[in-house]
Amino acid sequence: MINWDAHACLPQHPQADFTPVSQLHAAGVNHVSLNVGADMNPVSQVMSVIAGYRATIAAHPERFTLISSVDDIIQAAADGRMAISFDLEGSTMLLDQPDMVALYAELGVRQILLAYNRNNSVADGCHDVPRGLTGLGHRMVEAINEAGILLDCAHSGRLCSMDVMNASSKPVIFSHANPYTLVPHGRNVNDEQIRACAATGGVVCVSGLSWFLGSSHPNADDVARHAAYIANLVGVAHAGIGLDICFQQRGLDDTPPGQFDPTYWWPASAGYSASKAPTFTPPSVWRELGAALRRTGMSEAEAEMVMGRNMMRVAQQAWAKPQPLKLMAA
Repeated sequence: MINWDAHACLPQHPQADFTPVSQLHAAGVNHVSLNVGADMNPVSQVMSVIAGYRATIAAHPERFTLISSVDDIIQAAADGRMAISFDLEGSTMLLDQPDMVALYAELGVRQILLAYNRNNSVADGCHDVPRGLTGLGHRMVEAINEAGILLDCAHSGRLCSMDVMNASSKPVIFSHANPYTLVPHGRNVNDEQIRACAATGGVVCVSGLSWFLGSSHPNADDVARHAAYIANLVGVAHAGIGLDICFQQRGLDDTPPGQFDPTYWWPASAGYSASKAPTFTPPSVWRELGAALRRTGMSEAEAEMVMGRNMMRVAQQAWAKPQPLKLMAA
């Protein structure tokens, strides 16, 4: 059994402490996707974070391994190590160049969403004016498919997410987004989006954030309720987990450089409050999640699908790179 957390955040700082990653591992997680940058982070910061994270992983080979395939995750689990991959939340760090995608893939990025809450030159955010996927966005989708990176529609606008799912030749996921029907927040996804994601063969991974779960102190049963809704709507094969735990650490300033305005990225008009921070599920929720999923009526095998097997299947498909054509001898 492989438990897969589709999205987690350490400080965007090269000296981030990986103790929380070990806590996730101790709670039963075998693979986690760590965010290494979003639209508000310039390339210089993103590259610094990637370099720092890679150095920490390399310095502790007995505990962590940076993976590039599902087989790597299975081997890491057998060896008792935490498998780690990276994800990007946005497109600004791609510098409007589809060729940048393959470079990030070489550095360990296995998952990309195209817009973080706000519009950019590639795609629409969920808290901005709807336009749809741009022409450049279509080229980025093709580059992401070609590079063997998993396409993510979390934080994207509804219209744009549908465009991405229509354009992708591989399964698409929502790495940390919950059913809008249960909690009507702009970051959550409606039934049409969930059905479209399932139609690609993809997975909608439940976030453990209080704002999106509708619980001030979210627990395993809250997460399971949202996963069960997805499973009942489109089938258990399309539900997953991406708790989106943001691990804050004292002494590390990861504020994006320049004129960073948090109220732009998290606007009050969309339900965010600067005076009331969200609550995250603790890593220990993973120990309770299997039982919570079974309390919704799932079998043990179905709970295992939600906790990891579904994301393994999707990653196996998305991470596969097309084989180069062989020239035949004359």
